[in-house]
Amino acid sequence: MLESPVVLRRGRDLVSAELFEKVSEFCAEEYGHELSTARRIVDQALAFLKVMGDTRAFDMTPSCTVDPGWHSFVLHTQAYAAWCDEQFGFFLGHEPKATVREVDEATWRGGPVHRVVRHDRRGHGRNSSGSRPIR
Repeated sequence: MLESPVVLRRGRDLVSAELFEKVSEFCAEEYGHELSTARRIVDQALAFLKVMGDTRAFDMTPSCTVDPGWHSFVLHTQAYAAWCDEQFGFFLGHEPKATVREVDEATWRGGPVHRVVRHDRRGHGRNSSGSRPIR
């Protein structure tokens, strides 16, 4: 029996080639990586975001190696927001070094916002603006 070939998917295929290069170049410059390394980082960041958003696994955390790729994409705010809306129907927020992601009932451009929330030692969460998350 002849098996059909498996099509390999890459994170970079989730955005246009132009946007991928733009974010990769920013990552290379901002974090001091060679462009080839930055491309691998951004590729894996996109794959990570796709899995987290599709599965709504908001407790996922990227590795320290991949996190700069997410930062680099987030800083291209309009493209990132449009991509999140296209991929998931909601904005996937990010706060560096957060330990828990929670879902707010707040809206952003008419859709839900998934914000990263820091928790203090007593388990009391605050979002990136310092206010308590909406429950």
